[in-house]
Amino acid sequence: MVTPSQHTAKNPWNRELELVVREALESIRFGTVTLVVQDGRVVQVEKNEKIRLNRPVNMDGAGI
Repeated sequence: MVTPSQHTAKNPWNRELELVVREALESIRFGTVTLVVQDGRVVQVEKNEKIRLNRPVNMDGAGI
């Protein structure tokens, strides 16, 4: 668990992580943002974006 003293703007790592996560969240409309943690530290941020289509696409290959 992060204590208030660990989560401050004084720590450049926390500030960088916050900026990366905010950018990922602000840049997608549908999808997920996943934080990958190793040894208690975030080592990777993954963004998986879903694109919603207005109408169904034929799955039989017609029109391709």
